[in-house]
Amino acid sequence: MTTLDRINTAVKSGPLMPGAAENLTTFLSAKLPAWALASIDELTTKGAWSELNDRFYRYLEFGTGGMRGRTIGVVPAAAETGVPSATGAPEHAAIGSNMLNDFTLIRAVVGLYRYTRKYQDSRGNSVRAKLVIAHDVRHFSRHFCELAASTWARLGGEAFIFDGPRPTPQLSFAVRALKAHAGIVITASHNPPHDNGFKAYFDDGGQVVPPHDTGIVSEVNAVPLIELSSFLEKNLAGVTTLGRDADDAYLAVAAAAAIDPSVFRSTKLSVIFTNIHGTGAIHAVPLLIHAGCDVTPVREQLEFDAQFPTVKSPNPENAEALALAVSLADRRGADLVVATDPDADRMGVAVRNRAGAMELLTGNQIGALLTEYRLTKYKALGWIPREGSQRVAIVTTFVTTQLQDVIGRSHGVKVVKTLTGFKWIAAKIRLYEEQLRRAMGPGFDYDGTPFAERAKLLQQHSTFYAFGTEESYGYLPNDSLRDKDGNSACLMFAEVCAWVKSRGLTVPEYLDEVFLKYGFYLEGVINIYYEGASGNAKIRRIIESYRANPPSSFGDLSVTKFQDFGREKIVDADGETIPAQDLYVVTLSNGYSFAARGSGTEPKMKFYLFANETVAHADELPAVKVRVRTALAGLNQLISADAQRRAEG
Repeated sequence: MTTLDRINTAVKSGPLMPGAAENLTTFLSAKLPAWALASIDELTTKGAWSELNDRFYRYLEFGTGGMRGRTIGVVPAAAETGVPSATGAPEHAAIGSNMLNDFTLIRAVVGLYRYTRKYQDSRGNSVRAKLVIAHDVRHFSRHFCELAASTWARLGGEAFIFDGPRPTPQLSFAVRALKAHAGIVITASHNPPHDNGFKAYFDDGGQVVPPHDTGIVSEVNAVPLIELSSFLEKNLAGVTTLGRDADDAYLAVAAAAAIDPSVFRSTKLSVIFTNIHGTGAIHAVPLLIHAGCDVTPVREQLEFDAQFPTVKSPNPENAEALALAVSLADRRGADLVVATDPDADRMGVAVRNRAGAMELLTGNQIGALLTEYRLTKYKALGWIPREGSQRVAIVTTFVTTQLQDVIGRSHGVKVVKTLTGFKWIAAKIRLYEEQLRRAMGPGFDYDGTPFAERAKLLQQHSTFYAFGTEESYGYLPNDSLRDKDGNSACLMFAEVCAWVKSRGLTVPEYLDEVFLKYGFYLEGVINIYYEGASGNAKIRRIIESYRANPPSSFGDLSVTKFQDFGREKIVDADGETIPAQDLYVVTLSNGYSFAARGSGTEPKMKFYLFANETVAHADELPAVKVRVRTALAGLNQLISADAQRRAEG
């Protein structure tokens, strides 16, 4: 029986999904290399139909964070494994339309190139399409980077790569600095070691948004698999490798994230830093040292390692990922722990409290402290009016703490809320940039205008982006690049800590000052994971049932408002219509609320919970914290149980 016979029989008897069989058949006719054909033959011979369903039930799609998927199968084939690398990676990324491998990556690059070329042609730009690529430390990251560069060059474009792993924010900056037409980062952020990803950026240095994202997807989908075989062999002869100048240029803009560098001279801040085996140490450590901090890296996690052997997950949101750093901080009596994820676009922290113990802060709390501090400092230094201005904006997301809204309104600045994903925040910065360019006329050099002068011009003719943050530990200080920046975030938060220490306070005490000023705000997140094709169906059932049958109550709490971002027209503070998306915001009778959405980068359903209560005086704050935490925990259980019922239909 041939491979194709086994596939057809499995569809008829039931274990293989028709869609998976169709994609399998297409792959088999696409001039695959011998190892790929052997892998499919082996898996069909084994009857690994569940594995094949997961690998082939769809093509990888661009979500809020680009395209991510497994590179290593749950059930590996011997031909894929081949001779494993020193880091434990198989010889080949696993075959499958729903896997990130040579085929799906080349297809994405070809589609990106063709869209970029058409877009440039429509603007009368006939120069070669220029692409910059960066990659993190994951399995196949260097290979995918070189393969993407080779493919782009073969197509007729100009490709630039770095000499090794580099962080995502540096790629965003490099796109602007080199005036490239597009950019790619090979990363899966903090996903498990078996994953990798492909994030596409456009000429502004931000991740692609409409209409570019759908245009690129359309071009990708139009690329027949039969074309891919001619790109499988890498040729880097026409690819340029960036040197030290690229690092120095990025470091200079990252250092500008410190609003008031003098605070570092008023007190000596002791910092423990961990890059959790990723790219963060390349830039975050020199940034902190040059600012005047006493920096000690976590040696066990300093080296690049695609296996992330010291943690369950390389995610700075998780206490376990910071455990080694916190232990070192306790031994050294350090003030602060900062941690970055593998591609250094996210940052988590732990701070020392009055009792001497280290406390983890949430992304929402970090963002709130940065917003309060930076708006206050901007006013004190004369960058923005003391009374505030609607020509100054903080940009956040609909799933980020509502404390951001209150802080922004209190300072008199515009609060702009976007969909989830930093690409939407970057799109707002692009809007403000384009408005200024139109006001200033042809020949205006936006990036070449000193930042202080640019800030004034934006307030006169457009909107000055003062700060942006999202709940998932992402922060961007200014408009010099267009994605969240974990390296700059380390410096920004160290500045806050140094200032707080100079006042004789601890960071938790400063956070309490914020709560006393604005009210106590607490957030929670529910992540419900559903892997593979069957898991995707469960996520869709939750999403679709929320629209068809919205919840009416949770325990004693009734639903007082239900917002469906996929059906309603919602306009932001700039007067722009929010693009339709499967996002729901539910408000409850006690004033609490939550948002529900499927993750764009991981196989999970996410719920974001929001609670708050006013605080009359400092003595009341401890009791308020306990009361809100208890109520939020109860709501968490009710929402989780309801979601799981909906998942099962």
